[in-house]
Amino acid sequence: MKNKFYITTPIYYPSADAHIGHAYCTVMCDILARYKRLRGVETYFLTGTDEHGEKIQKKALEKGVTPQQYVDEIAAKFQALWKAMRISNDDFIRTTQERHIKVVQDVFSKLYKNDDIYLGQYEGWYCTPCESFWTDTQVGEEHLCPDCHRPVHRASEESYFFKTQKYLPALLKIMDENPKFILPINRKNEMMNTFIKPGLEDLCVSRTSFDWGIQIRENPRHIIYVWMDALTNYISALGYDSDDESKFKKFWQDPDCEIVHVVGADISRFHVIYWPMFLMGLGLRTPDRVFVHGLLDLNGEKMSKSRGNVVSPLPLIERYGVDAVRWFLAREFAFGSDGRFSPELFAERTNVDLANNYGNLINRTTSMISKYFEGKIPALSKLSEKDEAMKELTEKTIKSYELLMDDLKVSEGLTAVTDLLNAANKYIEETQPWVLSKEGKVEELGNVMAILANTIIVATKLLSPVLVESAEKVYALFGVKKELQGYDSIHEFCPFSGNEVSKGQPLFPRLDVAVETEFINSISK
Repeated sequence: MKNKFYITTPIYYPSADAHIGHAYCTVMCDILARYKRLRGVETYFLTGTDEHGEKIQKKALEKGVTPQQYVDEIAAKFQALWKAMRISNDDFIRTTQERHIKVVQDVFSKLYKNDDIYLGQYEGWYCTPCESFWTDTQVGEEHLCPDCHRPVHRASEESYFFKTQKYLPALLKIMDENPKFILPINRKNEMMNTFIKPGLEDLCVSRTSFDWGIQIRENPRHIIYVWMDALTNYISALGYDSDDESKFKKFWQDPDCEIVHVVGADISRFHVIYWPMFLMGLGLRTPDRVFVHGLLDLNGEKMSKSRGNVVSPLPLIERYGVDAVRWFLAREFAFGSDGRFSPELFAERTNVDLANNYGNLINRTTSMISKYFEGKIPALSKLSEKDEAMKELTEKTIKSYELLMDDLKVSEGLTAVTDLLNAANKYIEETQPWVLSKEGKVEELGNVMAILANTIIVATKLLSPVLVESAEKVYALFGVKKELQGYDSIHEFCPFSGNEVSKGQPLFPRLDVAVETEFINSISK
């Protein structure tokens, strides 16, 4: 594990309000950022909005406002949602900010002077929603965009082009030598078979048919096309090519910093193919990993702003709390696979993992410690075979969790922790504390209580990057002092003897699936 970590979401296109699909990607990045900080790794977490382009200009015109007014309003809503979701980003970059505009113009100029960019004429199929040009082969006989499957139209205009063939051999070398450059691994095959092997064309990097964008200094009639503008955010936010490059040196230039971009499948080719090429042209390192997450559907239908079938996380947070929403997004399906959001799945996942497993274990343990030991966690004595098994499983879970999270396998890492919690509930049934109490086996009973408390606190530390509000409440219930809440003490076995335990309200009340399904359906649109 490297000493520093830089993680980014894609910068979101503010053509409409944020929905749970945006929240999914941002929450997963937030979990990884919080995990790295928990482990003592210096971390920088970036998100933001991609605010230029033809679609924004048209939307603003329809609303009777300027493009800047339009994006200002929606960018503020994105930021408000991330605050409600307890997202711990270190910066929020907007492509309309002066710090970004200058860098984009400088990047274009550097690549142009380096003979990486030339002026030509573009003629092809254009998808306005995706702001992408496509070839005859890619759009097929039906003339549909291969990304969003909506109709495309013929367009022709003078454009600047980036020479992709110049850097293709170096890109292929990176792909071959670093098997984790593109994750999940099947995404590499997709890039190769869909975009590279059929013949990678030079990339159009300017437009003249609209003016809401960053002007090219060398030819102000042209604006810098979306991807050269948008992708540059990952270095402009760090202060690249500015008076203060300290963050850029720390989180981009330092080889001891791991750089991870998390993106959706629909924009993966820009991050996997063109972004590394731009960086090579600038003489900069390429990211360590581009992780392509799956897309969420709603009740079996692809979720999208243009279709209008989206769910806002805000009413879910208001009704169930932020931790239940974050937990569902992180746990329901494997990070990297497509997933489904449905009211039934949300309610059932909350019940199974949070109410029945984690919450029930906390309630049972605090009740028994209060009943049998006057509310104080007892000290350990000689361990039984069952006690030793729980100790070994706890240590094994910590190691497994670390390996999985470092490999960006967030869902699997959380599964390892829920398995530990399940084992603790089973441990109660096997040791039968009520019988030990009745038989006067105080030392054996004390071991069970101490081990249960330790298991809950260890699990809480491991889950704290997800359950950001509940973790604090659990520490309070078990009287865990600040110095023992950090990760440094996680390998100490049962250091909590004498802590006073409180009985509180259930952290995660069981949900009535039918009632909550009706509510969530009512807020879907």
